Amino acid sequence: MWNMVAVPREAARTATIQSAPAYHLILEGILILWIIRLLFSKTYKLHDTFKLTEKEKEDLIEEWQPEPLVPLVSKDHPSLNYDVVTGPPTHKIIINGKECINFASFNFLGLLDNERVKQKALASLKKYGVGTCGPRGFYGTFDVHLELESRLSNFMKTEEAIIYSYGFATIASAIPAYSKRGDIIFVDEAACFSIQKGLQASRSFIKYFKHNDMEDLERMLKEQELEDHKNPRKARVTRKFIVVEGLYINTADICPLPQLVKMKYRYKVRIFLEESMSFGVLGEHGRGVTEHFGVNIDDIDLISANMENALASIGGFCCGRSFRLSGQGYCFSASLPPMLAAAAIEALNIMEEDPDIFTVLREKCKHVYKALQGTPGLKIVGVPCAPALHLQLERSSGSRESDMRLLRSIVEYCMDRGVALTLARYLEKEERFLPSPSLRVVVTIEHTEEDIEKAVSCVQEAASSLLK
Repeated sequence: MWNMVAVPREAARTATIQSAPAYHLILEGILILWIIRLLFSKTYKLHDTFKLTEKEKEDLIEEWQPEPLVPLVSKDHPSLNYDVVTGPPTHKIIINGKECINFASFNFLGLLDNERVKQKALASLKKYGVGTCGPRGFYGTFDVHLELESRLSNFMKTEEAIIYSYGFATIASAIPAYSKRGDIIFVDEAACFSIQKGLQASRSFIKYFKHNDMEDLERMLKEQELEDHKNPRKARVTRKFIVVEGLYINTADICPLPQLVKMKYRYKVRIFLEESMSFGVLGEHGRGVTEHFGVNIDDIDLISANMENALASIGGFCCGRSFRLSGQGYCFSASLPPMLAAAAIEALNIMEEDPDIFTVLREKCKHVYKALQGTPGLKIVGVPCAPALHLQLERSSGSRESDMRLLRSIVEYCMDRGVALTLARYLEKEERFLPSPSLRVVVTIEHTEEDIEKAVSCVQEAASSLLK
């Protein structure tokens, strides 16, 4: 009985399978014909009513005005008014064919033209070539990278250090490597642009406190503490950070680190410290703001700095307790050329051999700060030990553009007399905190007493002549 039923069903299934190809062939044939029609048919048709006469075509062509490839700018736009610098940006530079004393480059320790550093870089160039052609984790790690990281961690007295190939990307990559969506970052409103980009990439909840205002920061931390008590489950998985600069590039003043450390333990937050302006400047041995205040470096969760100021190289580093960052600037960028890593190692050697250079640099900074006091029409912004001071107008004209033009005229006055200063520039539409227009006077260890007197004299003469 079972076989009698099963046979007709099997036969029916076989008949269906045999008849299926006929339907497939018909359907495929229709699709092929439709594709051929689409390929050879016009996408549009011109009707006789829309045809233009030859005269109408010529009139339309004459009336047509193409848009400029580059937007029109005024004659006084900065992009059309620039100075040409030739040669290395060392103590003396050539601007528009004229030699000037360099008060514009962040070569704080004068190592950019140091013969020892150049010879080490040259030897490394001959041994390794110009670059690595790969990220650190993919054929990009050389022995000099590991040596530099070891030397930096020893110099800073931290457990570990890692290097980046681009100074700007160092803190901008480190912040989002730790802080993620849902975390909270308390950040000084005067933080530099690289910090701002790191905050943006983190997608964390950002709370800005007033510049160096610890009362305002503590108010925010107390408010957050109350929120955490209301929702303890959320608080347990939310990480909180404080991000500050050791020596602020935009304001030339120092963060109150001892007070920040107290708040770190009181409110259970982590501290990220950006030290590009203070590394190789502050402290007895140039270790930065932690040494300047005598703060235990283990109290800071992460310290970052670029190697493009004091070390006269390229790139940056992060150091602190043992860690490995997953920052994009570390994982996906080609690693630092070995030549530059070797140059940074030799620069560290010089810093360790002669720690007196930091005292000499700070004394020269204080000398310039004192000499510029009382310059007519200008006020000094910053602390005496800052190597990059700001000079702002005492009385603003009410227009940022007018103030910039006035300060630019002082720069040109000094340049004509052999002193190179710079006008501080900012990305006005993107900066969170936009400082007032200012001249930036950068002091290096190479500046002599005569250089400083000449620069101060030029600035004061320009201010007396132009700021009436």
